[in-house]
Amino acid sequence: MRFSLIDRIESLEPGRSIRAVKSLSLAEEYLQDHFPGFPVMPGVLMVEALVQSSAWLMRQTEEFRYSTVLLREAKAVKFNSFLSPGKTLVIESTVHSRSPEAWTFKASGSVDGQSTVSARLTLEQFNPGDETPGLAPADERRIRLLQQEFAVLWPAAASHATSIGDRG
Repeated sequence: MRFSLIDRIESLEPGRSIRAVKSLSLAEEYLQDHFPGFPVMPGVLMVEALVQSSAWLMRQTEEFRYSTVLLREAKAVKFNSFLSPGKTLVIESTVHSRSPEAWTFKASGSVDGQSTVSARLTLEQFNPGDETPGLAPADERRIRLLQQEFAVLWPAAASHATSIGDRG
């Protein structure tokens, strides 16, 4: 099962930063068990929301050249508050450093202006088809699906691309 933990991208500056949101609903199944009578988003899923936001920044900056972005390392992870249903986690991630295969981010999430989670994340990017050529078609399919999902999360990207095309 794949968890999409980003509902919307509010802003994105390629190679620099992203701001995204996750609105938590009581309808999310994992809340039934975490915890009965006191539903809160598990900390590991809050970190995953930071990872997913940072990965979208990488993908868009790299023009979706890579099918796979994975968490290599999470450091200095801090949980400062709970995220309960009806609340919105505002995620901000900025690029701290980058190399061709890995990027490091300073990422944080807040609720109503108060810090909820923060971490320093290192993500790596690659195409499995580079090592195993038979996987190249799967890379291409995955990239197309990611581009479609990105267009839903950040509709401004489509209007930005259209306005640039209108100028030429």
